[in-house]
Amino acid sequence: MAKKEKNTKETAKKNKQPPKKNIKKTPKKERLFEDDMMIDVVGRFKDTLKLMEKQEKKAPPKKEKASPKREKSQPAKPGKKPAEKAKNSQKQSKKASPAAQPKQPLPKIKRAPVGKLKIISLGGLNEIGKNLTVFEYENDMIIVDCGLGFPDDDMPGVDLVIPDFSYLEENREKIRGVLLTHGHEDHIGAIPYLLRVLNPPIFGTNLTLGIIKNKLLEHQLPNEPKLQRVNAGDKIRLGAFDIEFIHVNHSIADACALAIETPLGTVIHTGDFKLDVTPIDGEMMNITRLGEIGNEGVLALLCESTNAERPGYTPSEKKVGRSLDYIFNTNEDKRIVIATFSSNVHRVQQIIDTSVRYGRKVAITGRSMINIVGAAVELGYMSVPENVLVDIAEIRRFKPEELTLITTGSQGEPMSALYRMAFGEHAQVSLGTSDLVVLSSSAIPGNEKLVGRIINELSKNGVKVLHDSVVEVHVSGHACQEELKLMQALTKPQYFIPIHGEYRHLAANRELALDMGMSPDSIFISDIGKVLEIDAKGARFNGTVQAGNVLVDGYGVGDVGNIVLRDRKHLSQDGLIVIVAAIEHDLGLLVSGPDVVSRGFVYVRESESLMDNMKTKTAEIIENELKRSKVDRIQLKNKVKDDLAKYIYQQTKRKPMIIPIIMDV
Repeated sequence: MAKKEKNTKETAKKNKQPPKKNIKKTPKKERLFEDDMMIDVVGRFKDTLKLMEKQEKKAPPKKEKASPKREKSQPAKPGKKPAEKAKNSQKQSKKASPAAQPKQPLPKIKRAPVGKLKIISLGGLNEIGKNLTVFEYENDMIIVDCGLGFPDDDMPGVDLVIPDFSYLEENREKIRGVLLTHGHEDHIGAIPYLLRVLNPPIFGTNLTLGIIKNKLLEHQLPNEPKLQRVNAGDKIRLGAFDIEFIHVNHSIADACALAIETPLGTVIHTGDFKLDVTPIDGEMMNITRLGEIGNEGVLALLCESTNAERPGYTPSEKKVGRSLDYIFNTNEDKRIVIATFSSNVHRVQQIIDTSVRYGRKVAITGRSMINIVGAAVELGYMSVPENVLVDIAEIRRFKPEELTLITTGSQGEPMSALYRMAFGEHAQVSLGTSDLVVLSSSAIPGNEKLVGRIINELSKNGVKVLHDSVVEVHVSGHACQEELKLMQALTKPQYFIPIHGEYRHLAANRELALDMGMSPDSIFISDIGKVLEIDAKGARFNGTVQAGNVLVDGYGVGDVGNIVLRDRKHLSQDGLIVIVAAIEHDLGLLVSGPDVVSRGFVYVRESESLMDNMKTKTAEIIENELKRSKVDRIQLKNKVKDDLAKYIYQQTKRKPMIIPIIMDV
C-alpha cells in the first residue's frame, strides 16, 4: 500500500506543470476590441524584454565554439591554418547546396570614433510632406526618402513643392544611394525631379519601386534610373553605412523602417509606421528585431511625429472593413462611390472584397488610382476575382445597386475624379439621389476647405455623403502616443530626433521622450537645412546648408520664385491695369493714346468715368515729362506707374498692378 502511494506521488510530481506566475492569459471571450489585444501584446513583449535583460546581466560571457557537426563532417587537415580551414569550410558548404545557403552577414564596419556623422533634413520638418533626410559621414552620403509637398494658399498657380537639391548637387560625388521607406507621394514624389540632376542608385521594396516605375513613365529623364529592389530583412552596404530594412505597418504595403549602422553607432529612421496587431497583410511590425537592435545599442532615433498629439493607439485597418460591411448592408439600393488614397492598397482591397460579397461590380477612376491598383495587382499585392472590374465607360450597362466606384479626390483636389463628379464635369459619371459617396480618408491639414466644398456641392445635388466624423471609414497609418513610446522603449536611443510634422507635432513627440526619461540635452528638434553633428564628444547643431522650397508649375521647375508669387498674389488681390501710349521723344509729343486696359480691377462698363479720368491723368503725366530734355523711357514708365498709382488709390483705395507700355515712334 505504501509502495503504491509512493508511486502515485512520483507520477504526480512528474506530471506537475511549473507554476505560471508572470503570464496572464486573457480569455478569448474578453477580447472584444483590438485595443485590448494591443495592450496584451505590448505588455507581454515588455515583460519578455525585461526578462532578457536580466538574463544577459546574470549570464557569464560565453566563448564561441565551433559547431560539432561541422568538425565531424570537415576534419582539420595537418598544416592548415584556422583561417584556411574556415575558408575551405565555406566553399564546401556553398558547393553542397547553393539554394539553401543562408545570407552571410555583412562584416562589421570598422569603428572610427574620430569621424563626424551629420544628419541634415532638406524637407519634412515644420511642414507636412516633402520628406528628405541626408546622412553624411566623411566622404559618404546616403539619402532617405525624396518626397514632395502640396502648395499652400499663398502659392497661387503652383502645382507641387519639392526640396531644394542644391546641397546634393554640390556633393554628388559623395552620394552612395537613395533609400525609400515606402511609396507615398510625400516620400517618393520628388524622385523624378532628383533624377533630372543626379542619378544615384535607388533602393526600395517591390511595391515602392512599382509605383515609381509608373511615375517615371510621365517624365523624360536624361539617364536610365538605377532601381534596386530590396525586401524587409535585407541588409545592404553603401560606403560607410550598413542599412537594414525592417518591416513596419503603415497605410501602404511594403513599408520599412531603416536601421543605419554608422562607424559611430546605429541610427534608426522609423519612416511612417504604426503598430497594427491585426494587419490586412497578416504581418505585424517587426518589434522583435527593433528590440534586438535596441539591446545592441542605438545611437539616435529619428521618429515620425504626425500623430504625436493623439493619445492611445491607432486603430487597426480591419475596423474599416467592418464599417464598409455595415455601409454596403444598409445601402443595398444605392450606387456606392468611395474616395480614398490611391496608395492605400489594403483599403482598396477591402472595398473590392466587400463589393464581391454583395454581388457588385467595381469600376476604378482617377489616373493615380488606376496606376497604383494596376501596379499592386501586377506585383501580387492585390487580388481581384475575374469579371469583377469593369471599365468606367461601361457602367451605364449596370443598375446603380450593382456598382461600386473607387475614385481619387478624397482631399478635395481640384480636377480630381470626385471633384469633377461633384461639379458635373466628369465624362462618365453624374451623381444624384441614387448615389452614396463615402470619403474614406481624413483631411490633410490645409485641405479642410477643399473637402468641405465637395461635401457641400454633393449635398446640394441630393447625394448622401458619409465621412470619418459620421462613421469609422478611415484609420490613420501613423503611430499615436503609446506606439511612439513603444518605439522609444524598444530602441532606447542615446539621442532622439523628432521628424515628419509641423513644429507642434515635433514638440509633442519631444514631450513623449521627456516622459520616457530622456534628458532634454539628448533631444534635438531640427529645422530644414540645419546640420546636426554627432561625434565621440556628443551631439550638437553646427551650421546650415542651402535648403528650402522649389516650386513646380507645369513643366517649369524652380522658375517660379518669390517675386513671381508676389506678383501673382498682387494680381489676384487687386487686378491689373495696362497703359499703352506712343510718343515722339525728339519732338516731345504724345502721338497716340494713352489707352487704358483693366483686368480684375473694376468692371469697365460701370466705371467709365474712372477710366476716362485715368486716361486724362496719364496723358498729363506723359506730356509734363516729355517737356524735360533728359527724360528716357524707363524714367517715363516709372513716373507714369507711381503717379497713376497714387491717383487710383485716392479714388478707390485699391492698389492694382500697373504696367505702362510706352513706344517711341
